[in-house]
Amino acid sequence: MKEAYLWSKSDGTVLCSLCAHRCRIPDGARGLCGVRENREGTLYSLVYGKLISRAVDPIEKKPLYHFLPGTLAYSIATAGCNFFCDFCQNWQISQMTHEDGTIYGQDASPREIALDAERRGCRSIAYTYTEPTIFFEFACDTAEIAREMGLKNIFVTNGYQTPETIDKMAGVIDAANVDLKAFNEDFYKNRCGARLAPVLKAVEMMHEKGIFLEVTTLIVPGQNDDTDELKRLAEFIASVSTEIPWHVSRFHPQYKQSDGKATPLETIISALEIGEAAGLKYLYAGNIAAGRYENTYCPGCGELVIERSGFSSRPTGLAGSRCRRCGTELNIVAPE
Repeated sequence: MKEAYLWSKSDGTVLCSLCAHRCRIPDGARGLCGVRENREGTLYSLVYGKLISRAVDPIEKKPLYHFLPGTLAYSIATAGCNFFCDFCQNWQISQMTHEDGTIYGQDASPREIALDAERRGCRSIAYTYTEPTIFFEFACDTAEIAREMGLKNIFVTNGYQTPETIDKMAGVIDAANVDLKAFNEDFYKNRCGARLAPVLKAVEMMHEKGIFLEVTTLIVPGQNDDTDELKRLAEFIASVSTEIPWHVSRFHPQYKQSDGKATPLETIISALEIGEAAGLKYLYAGNIAAGRYENTYCPGCGELVIERSGFSSRPTGLAGSRCRRCGTELNIVAPE
């Protein structure tokens, strides 16, 4: 165990300020994430150094298409999540602590992880698979060592951090892909056990703090695919920056929605066209082969600058972070 970050005592309980649930936790109880526990007035992380998963991935799998394209990310996770999504693709590990309170994981230290990432030729460490906010202490300690070694750090996140947490992320976490799941409160409340507003605030604040940002939306048929809703979602991203890449992904039935239907391809394409109309410059289809919505094109001259197939990428028209043809500065952090 490790004493948690971002908590205070409040009327015989502890108040956790890590995520937007802001749980008040009585002695002997855990927060909604299932991995932070009040023990005699002190809040502890129960998952520090307990890896439930680790792998070496193409960074495009996160998905991050504009941050160190073509490189490898060392991906790690602990058990648990502060959301309760009934369509979660990693529910076996994210929902583990909600099912029976059990916490599994192999012991690992921050330095061991950073050294293994370097040894395997990775350029970054990705805190992913489950929600990295719930293992924030472990992620931060690892990220600080990784930065000293020249590695970048990435959050793949539901964006439910508090402003206090994002303040601590700034300067330690270099990039994030935020899963903006919908643009209606009912979806967040009924499907995820959360609220929309804190996620929108987190997106704005991460961008303001200089964390490189990409956004993903998984389209679930009949639940978050309303045209007007997608228009408002795309317009929100554009209001933060038209340079933010938006990934629109196809839903495949699983977990508690295993009897659902996969997202029609035309719905994905329609959402991307809505993103274009909103002024977004970089639009990508996830979980499907979609021709031009897999590749990156220069918004200045239309030149193909990064060609992709699956999770592989080839910088055909990229010169550093500029278009080789016309010199337009692109919102891309190229590998050095």
